Amino acid sequence: MTAARHGVADGAGARDRAVRVWAPRASAVRLHRERDGLIESLAMDAQPGGWFALERALRVGDRYGFLLDDDEHPLPDPASRRQPDGVHGLSAVDDPAAYDWRDQHWTGRQLAGSVLYELHLGTFTPEGTLDAAIRRLDHLVDLGVDLVELLPVNGFNGTHNWGYDGVAWYTVHEGYGGPAAYRRFVDACHARGLGVVQDVVYNHLGPSGNYLPRFGPYLRDGSANTWGDSVAVDTPEVRRFILDNLAMWFDDFHVDGLRLDAVHALVDEPDDHILEAMAVETDARSAHLRRPLSLIAESDMNDPRLILPREAGGYGLTAQWSDDHHHAMHVAVSGETAGYYADFAASDALVKTSSRGFFHDGTYSSFRERDHGAPIPAEVPFWRLVTCAQNHDQIGNRAAGDRLSQTLTDDQLAVLAVLNLTSASTPMLFMGEEWGAQTPWQFFTSHPEPELGRATAEGRLAEFVKMGWDESVVPNPQDPETFTRSRLDWAEIDPDHEGTARHRRLLTLHRELIALRRAVPELTDPRFAHAASASGPATAAADYPLAWFRLDRGAGLTAAAGGLVSVCVAYAEPATIALPDGPGNASPRLLHATTADARLAPPAEGSPATVTLAPWSAAVVRVQ
Repeated sequence: MTAARHGVADGAGARDRAVRVWAPRASAVRLHRERDGLIESLAMDAQPGGWFALERALRVGDRYGFLLDDDEHPLPDPASRRQPDGVHGLSAVDDPAAYDWRDQHWTGRQLAGSVLYELHLGTFTPEGTLDAAIRRLDHLVDLGVDLVELLPVNGFNGTHNWGYDGVAWYTVHEGYGGPAAYRRFVDACHARGLGVVQDVVYNHLGPSGNYLPRFGPYLRDGSANTWGDSVAVDTPEVRRFILDNLAMWFDDFHVDGLRLDAVHALVDEPDDHILEAMAVETDARSAHLRRPLSLIAESDMNDPRLILPREAGGYGLTAQWSDDHHHAMHVAVSGETAGYYADFAASDALVKTSSRGFFHDGTYSSFRERDHGAPIPAEVPFWRLVTCAQNHDQIGNRAAGDRLSQTLTDDQLAVLAVLNLTSASTPMLFMGEEWGAQTPWQFFTSHPEPELGRATAEGRLAEFVKMGWDESVVPNPQDPETFTRSRLDWAEIDPDHEGTARHRRLLTLHRELIALRRAVPELTDPRFAHAASASGPATAAADYPLAWFRLDRGAGLTAAAGGLVSVCVAYAEPATIALPDGPGNASPRLLHATTADARLAPPAEGSPATVTLAPWSAAVVRVQ
């Protein structure tokens, strides 16, 4: 919509472009330019506010950097669009206008009613590239997902990384294929009806290749979060740096949404918050592009202000991740209650998160040792909460990076799939979850600096030992095998591969559940009043909090003539679950069951209809 204030100005073809950099910590800045074998050092014009600019300075094919004061070593552009030689090398001019997009008729994908699929490009395919990922998109189409969510792709030091050590926010990691491959990927997704959500990190920078402090106060002195120094989001130039980056993903790469990493680490004034500025910027672009654009926050605050509309005093973000619902599902199926899972062993945890969103909505959190959160107003649509049974954090931040498929039975995994894909929230899958992938997804890094690599490995080990994990199961993140082990094994769903039957059963189940969600309107009904739940405490299986669970969905909860669907689950013991009353004692109808022995009994005189389930099984029932 407008040229970026930071970095190289937009252009087309071979014409020269202006370049700007905010460097208030330098008294003079020169542009280091390499063109056709000629190396030049060009003085930049000082402008008010610590800016330096040079008109008609760069063209496609140039390599460049900035020389601050008397330094003879050029630094990469803080807003570099491409780093062909890594984050320590010279920047290169990217030409977004050179790509011939084929998605002119793409109308977007709204988050409401959608299913997301989270993937890490480096481990999604053996090749670990954007072009290789394109060849697997038809699998996602067949699965039925609507939006592909990519873990961070911006430039980091080394060959492989989760992406949260990025330092070059405007780039696409060259190992993935760079910006040109990213455009091909988005275009290919749109051609198949898939939207793209990009995970972005604005709350910190990685430990290697971060030159921003050399240029100016991009980071806040004396303020740090879990990952390093806080970003000075309240400084106007830094705020513009972030908003320009946000705009780039929508304008130059045609993405459909951004997932904002750990927004609780963005320290700003509540009534002039950077999150609200992001939402305003995104809404403006959505109006101009005439397609929905989403902002999804990762937040541990349980603060509904993030997703309330600005007209109601909120920030106006589209959605936020709901860790509470993940935790409740996890405990109910795995029985694990260590650490932050402890509170979710309560018998009402899954009931509450399934019908009210947050578990901690002002209640005491034993993990935090204080009251936490606030209630979500009933007027907020439930789809504004994104939930999952597994994601990159909940797998990769376990000591061994083990997936639930490595400890749970197939029947337990099937129950989790039902709970996730029939919830009132917006469900998300993590790559390979759909077939019960047996490959772990571990924490991996490739820091070239020996000291940094050693400190990362030792810090990771100490963290888990402190939590009581056996240090022998904690892999060294710097070991290349840790990365290699984390790659998906697509042969697991090859029909000719030994042992593939169990994987294909789970894959078929996920396809059927997503198709059912799309076909049954009650399963995407976003109204809080149209979601109610009940459960029974475990009796015979002390390792699990619940014996059974029932989630009722639909307008039939508030209107006699409305539709009503019940999702019923039996945990470690068989269960006969009473169904809600339907009008005229109508007989219920089975829409889906994870096992063949699910049995419905019609209502009898004075008693409701029931569904009888074997241990670790689930059914979806049309009540009316």
